Parts: sequence; structure tokens; C-alpha cells
Amino acid sequence: MKLAVRMGSLQTSIFSQLASLKEELKREGKALVDLSVGSPDLPPSLEIRKIISEQSLDEKAYGYTLTRGIPEFREACSLWYKRRFNVDIDPATEVLPVMGSQDGLTHIFWAFIDKGDAAFIPDPGYPIYSDGLALVEGEKVVLPLLETNDFLPDLNRIPPQTADRAKLMVLNYPNNPTAAVAQETFFNEVVRFASKHEIVVCHDAAYTELAFDGYRPSSFLQAKGAKDVGVEFHSLSKSYNMAGVRLGFVVGNKEVIRALETIKSNIDYGSFQPVLKAGVAVLSGGDQTILANQQTYKNRRDIWVDGCARAGWKMNRPKGSMFVWAPVPTKQDSLSFAFELASEAGVLVVPGIAFGRYGEGYVRVGLVQDETKLQEAVQRVGTFLAGKD
Repeated sequence: MKLAVRMGSLQTSIFSQLASLKEELKREGKALVDLSVGSPDLPPSLEIRKIISEQSLDEKAYGYTLTRGIPEFREACSLWYKRRFNVDIDPATEVLPVMGSQDGLTHIFWAFIDKGDAAFIPDPGYPIYSDGLALVEGEKVVLPLLETNDFLPDLNRIPPQTADRAKLMVLNYPNNPTAAVAQETFFNEVVRFASKHEIVVCHDAAYTELAFDGYRPSSFLQAKGAKDVGVEFHSLSKSYNMAGVRLGFVVGNKEVIRALETIKSNIDYGSFQPVLKAGVAVLSGGDQTILANQQTYKNRRDIWVDGCARAGWKMNRPKGSMFVWAPVPTKQDSLSFAFELASEAGVLVVPGIAFGRYGEGYVRVGLVQDETKLQEAVQRVGTFLAGKD
């Protein structure tokens, strides 16, 4: 059996190693605090669970759904965008439901990248960006995200000839894995850059509703002219604890939306109608779930950051996302540190190298356990680091 060459480009090795280590430690009876995943541990509200349950009993809910979903969902997306960001979105031409933002972020490459075409990919970055590009055999042009530049790409350092070759750029703020944030001034700069070099911008905005300390993340589409050059992907996974439901949406440039819709219409159908109805409810309802999540993740962030600081491990206190990006506190590479922390302390984090070569020297901590578990993890970290002195 001979696999396609592109399979060798998919980034699975480190995550596979982590999964194997986790299973090995479980077999040994090791009590683990798993902070390696990026999936919410909280459920959707009871109201939303009831809607999915009740809608699932409708015998008419089991037919095919168009790729464009149902009009009520697109209208709800448009109204939510206007309320949240004061951006006008045409529900008929500028919204497309996706089966989680990862679905859209993977398939957008199919619409714009031919074999050998260049695309800007952030490093460190969510692996699906590189994997999606690899699946269409495109050329990755790395956008280094460095702490010296607040984990924002320095567009001024990109050679004009490189920029002219690129057809697409992926961005993500609040960022996974670095938890960095971007202001509207940065997005204005991106729009000018993309317009000058004819680049399609794809902004992954999955974490805009997880923000703390009064910070309100901007939308890329708030920048003047943004809709002329790109689109923005949103997910209900993190904002409303609906990760397993698989529902998100992409909004913005209608030509990009139409191209993605064409690709998806040749691959699958739309989301399950009860899921779309639940999406209408959460987007049209109040912000209770979002506010509760913000407080929950803020509390968890403070327990982790403050507790680690007391143990001598200092790190930035993020303004957004569900992650903490922490420098490796020992004289080790990120993979060795993560494996040793798991093996000796039973605390699982992701080595920064899993997100690209510029992630080396850091680990990603997911705030996906309750406060009691996080306090336990902090105590284990303290004991572990004390043994390193």
C-alpha cells in the first residue's frame, strides 16, 4: 500500500507522540492533569441542549441541508456581526455556515491554491493551516510570530517579490497558541498589504469572545477595506461550548464566500438542521454564556499564572483565548520539558515546537480543567521545578 506523497507533509508526529505518552502513563496508573487539549470542558447551556434534542425529534429534520444552510442561520450571523462589531454583512451573499471553522480553514486552500502556489502561514500557528496548505501541495511562506513584536507578523520585513508571489495569508487573533491579541491598527496594515499584493486574507477569529480584563477583540472586518481583500472565520465551539456540534461560519468578501461554497458543495452537504437551529438560538440570544465563559477562563488563567509565578515560572498573563503561552523554565527544549513534566508530574502541556519552529522555547497550556484541577496542577509544577534546582 503506497500512500500519497502529501501524507508525509501532515503534522502529526508530535501530537501522536503526546497521545502515546498519555496512554502509556494511564496504563502505569499515573494520575494526569491534561492541559494539552484545546477543547472546552464545559457543556452548552441547557436551553441549547434542549433545542438540539427537540429539533432532532422532528421527522422532517433528516433530509439533506444545502451547503448554504438555512436562511435563519445566515440572518442570525449577520445580526450578531452587526451587534458585536458594527459590521454590515449581507446574509444572502456574505455568510456561509461551515462544520466548525476548521472545515472552512482547510477547504479555503482548495479554492485558491494550485500546486506550488505560495501562501503565508503564521509560525507558531494552529497546525491545520500548514496541513490544509500541504493537502493542495502549496508552498508555505512562514510568517514568524516573535515575542519581540508581540507575536504579530512584521509585514515590513517581507520582501516585495515574496509578497507578490503569495496568493493567500492566514492570520489568527486572539492567537492559538501564543494567546497574543491584535488591534484594529494592525488589521488596517494587513488590508493595505493585502490590497497592494493582491492577497486573500483569511482571519481565524475563533477566540474573539474569550477575552479578559475589559479587553474587547477587534474583527478583521472592522478595518477599512477588509471586505475587499478577505474573510473571517468564527466558531461556536469555544464561545458557546459547542465543539462537538461542529458549527461555525465564515463572513466577508462575497467572491471568496462563493468560491468556498462551490468547493464545499462538491464535498458535502450542509450541517444537520437541528444544529443550525441551535446556532440561530445562541447567536440571537443574550451573552450569558459568553460572559460566564470569560469569567471562568479568567479565573483559571489567574490560578495558573499566579501559581506558576510563585513556583518561579513566570509567563505573560494573556488578554484572550483559552491558552497560556509559557516559556520553558528549564534548560531544555520544549519537547523534552513537556515529556518530563508529564512523566514526572503528570501534567500534560503541548511543546511549542508542535506549532512550528518559532514555537521552540515555549509550551502551550490549555485552561481546560476546573479550578481544583488547575490548583493541583500548579502544586505539581511547583514540586517538579523545585526538584530541578
